[in-house]
Amino acid sequence: MPFYHKLGTIPHKRHIQFRKPDGSLYYEQLFGTIGFDGMYTNSYHEQRPTQVKEIKKQYSVAPKIAVENNIKSYRLKGFQIKPEQDYLESRKTVLINSDCAIVLAAPLELTQNYFYKNTDADELLFVHKGSGKLRTMLGNLDFKYGDYLLIPRGIIYKIDFDTEENRLFIVESHRPIYTPKRYRNWFGQLLEHAPFCERDIRKPETLETHNEKGGFLIKVKKQGDIIEMVYATHPFDVVGYDGYNYPYAFSIHDFEPITGRIHQPPPVHQTFETDAFVVCSFVPRLYDYHPQSIPAPYNHSNIDSDEVLYYVDGDFMSRNDVEAGHISLHPAGIPHGPHPGATERSIGKTKTDELAVMVDTFKPLKLTEEAMKIADEDYYKSWLE
Repeated sequence: MPFYHKLGTIPHKRHIQFRKPDGSLYYEQLFGTIGFDGMYTNSYHEQRPTQVKEIKKQYSVAPKIAVENNIKSYRLKGFQIKPEQDYLESRKTVLINSDCAIVLAAPLELTQNYFYKNTDADELLFVHKGSGKLRTMLGNLDFKYGDYLLIPRGIIYKIDFDTEENRLFIVESHRPIYTPKRYRNWFGQLLEHAPFCERDIRKPETLETHNEKGGFLIKVKKQGDIIEMVYATHPFDVVGYDGYNYPYAFSIHDFEPITGRIHQPPPVHQTFETDAFVVCSFVPRLYDYHPQSIPAPYNHSNIDSDEVLYYVDGDFMSRNDVEAGHISLHPAGIPHGPHPGATERSIGKTKTDELAVMVDTFKPLKLTEEAMKIADEDYYKSWLE
């Protein structure tokens, strides 16, 4: 995570006695990544966090691959994913490789009687429609339209929606998700030229602590399976924690665009990074101001990466016949660029109101059966004149 955070009550040293008012001990847990070499948090619990009463059913949620080796451009009509009551059942993986999965979800407002934990992947949830509260073992975050929610792997959480119409664009990453290294100084502080700063990052500020025993169902995702485990104590029993490994929120509306006299390359829009893919935010911005500038992007070849663009809102000036909720997939190995007429239309325009999220992966993406249900298979012909 970007910086140190402390919430609740903690002792003045790690790994020492920390006692409750009745004299008994709180239970410390190191919640860390990459062995003991990555980011971590020390949390303190009312009950031992190790008490599993029962392991119930185990079932696969691994997506079924429809197109294994793809070099065809696709458009996916994301809003055709039908809403479902259950949060996990509403999640439909449409694109996948060994590093990440791109998921669409349209969950309804009902809070189910279970908690969820993804042990394999960091989860980046982009809220396209809806609002509510992300509730986690390390505190709660309110969210609304345009928010990114970064949930590190292993975090136990629930989502409460205030709204009935909810649309999420989710990236599950098997690699840790960070803020881009080039935005940070040697000490980890975001630099002056970065398109956002620490003030824009919303940390959990409310700690929900339950000191309860009983049976608490946690659905755990591991290697493509959901495993239902019953904990003997409430998983939200943390009285305090500190460290760098915690969920946080960042609004796409707080991303400050970098512009120039001529068209800027996609890396200026970068918001998150891993060593396997990047995530970029395209936001309303002024266009290039060279007297002969062409605001539309130039044609380019994705030699080393697949490009996924999720269209959120506004006027997508480089595309014809693209609507909110659509996903374009431009695979590595072939050139792509503005649709016919888009370059000419862009000349003389001074700004754009487009809003979109881009994911560029360094390994090819496979299309799933869920993707093919919402695919426009003739999209690759849309550059013909």
